[in-house]
Amino acid sequence: MCGVIVSNMPMLIDISIVVFAYLLGSISSAIIVCRLMDLPDPRSQGSNNPGATNVLRIGGKKPAAITLFGDSVKGFVPALIAAHLLDVSNIVVAATAMAAFIGHLYPVFFGFKGGKGVATALGVQFGLGWEIGLCVTAIWLFMAKVLNISSLAALVSMALAPVVVWYFWPAQELIMMQLVMSVLLFWRHRSNIRDLLSGAEGKISNE
Repeated sequence: MCGVIVSNMPMLIDISIVVFAYLLGSISSAIIVCRLMDLPDPRSQGSNNPGATNVLRIGGKKPAAITLFGDSVKGFVPALIAAHLLDVSNIVVAATAMAAFIGHLYPVFFGFKGGKGVATALGVQFGLGWEIGLCVTAIWLFMAKVLNISSLAALVSMALAPVVVWYFWPAQELIMMQLVMSVLLFWRHRSNIRDLLSGAEGKISNE
């Protein structure tokens, strides 16, 4: 019996880190921060999105910064553990990173209604490698400065993220993970894309 458990230990570790990543990702920083700071539920105010940008609209810079940090950490921690602290395969690293991201988008603790995923995706990228995270962040900051539109800067940076991952960690599993993550992020931003096309998307300077 002990021999069976020992032989299956690597598989148990793989499953455990993926499940842990999803559950951690399912903790909505925006909802928790708003509750603790006596702010309106972000799902019922502003854009109705439980993310840092909407928390900024309804509560200001401090709760938004805390939300941004929380959403980033829950992507960073599982990706860091899988990529650098555990001896697991690239496919498990990719599955762990994706699980954290999916948890944010579809959180089991909040009726599967989550945020759009930019901060969590960025946390995942920093967890995979500081070079990846820093490069994607630099793209976002540059585009935000030039375009003055947060959602468009996020979309451009995440569209280029698979190329960044390919450059720093050219593993097929990780590149595919980032491609899927970017596609899902675009899907979650479809209302922003409609507003961008119509010229109705808000400017960063007006937030």
